Amino acid sequence: MSSDEHTETGTGWPQPVEPGRPSGPVADPDPRPDAPDPDELSPPATDSPAPHSVEPAGPPAPADGSGSAEAPVVSGGRWRVSSATMMIAVLLGLLGFTLVEQLRTTSVDPTTSAARQEDLVRILYDLNAREDRLRQDIATLEDSQRQLRSGQMGLQAALEEATRRADELEILAGTLPATGPGLSVRFEAGGGKPISATRVLDAVQELRGAGAEAMQISGGDRATVRIIASTFFLDGENGSLIVDGRRLTGPYTITVIGDPATMRTALNIPGGVVATVVGDDGTVIVKDRGVAEVSALHAPIKLEHARPVS
Repeated sequence: MSSDEHTETGTGWPQPVEPGRPSGPVADPDPRPDAPDPDELSPPATDSPAPHSVEPAGPPAPADGSGSAEAPVVSGGRWRVSSATMMIAVLLGLLGFTLVEQLRTTSVDPTTSAARQEDLVRILYDLNAREDRLRQDIATLEDSQRQLRSGQMGLQAALEEATRRADELEILAGTLPATGPGLSVRFEAGGGKPISATRVLDAVQELRGAGAEAMQISGGDRATVRIIASTFFLDGENGSLIVDGRRLTGPYTITVIGDPATMRTALNIPGGVVATVVGDDGTVIVKDRGVAEVSALHAPIKLEHARPVS
């Protein structure tokens, strides 16, 4: 075989024939009938470049251009999301955020969350005291109902109940004196800062919340004013106090009828009246009275149009 002969490689490129093997025992062919050709044992060498990879073409577009925009399209191994799908995802996200925000807002009371611990204790105590008073009122009314339905004693019980209610209303209106167990609360200024009308009003409100039934306030000049629902307090000149238009000078003493233990606790709760006055360098002296007397009377309002019905 001549040197310019070529062998077929199967790739379309000719390959020169390898130079002849040397003669000798090593070059002798394998005597077995099924032995492979020595030329086939060596891989054919090639100088051809590696074939380029061809990406599969996507599905052909419709000829009439009526392709749907809603279906996602595969491009390069990724999903292309349509505009409608994006809009639905945005709406679902906004809906979830709205629900979470509403639950968070309704589960927290802004009034109590911003309150101090002292304010929360005072609110809880006032609610408990009010519940106890309401339960006592319910028991009293149920007892009066049983007496009014008791047959022959019904008329007498009705008269007694009417008289008792009239006396209670007159005491609340300040037109009748009252006696009973209670407290005397004395306010003394200190550090050159007078006792303000706000502090006295806070004390009156605390006592009312603790079940006070009758109250009066006295000044250092022995002037006394009955405290009722319509009583107002104003700051006067030179540290004085204006109560229902009457001028009082310090120190001030509130005489109150009610349960002493309950009212004392209401005055001494954290952040209450006593703590506030002491914080202003003042002094509050609270004393129990086995028999407290509320003798000051409030002048009744002269009615112009209303007349009692007999």
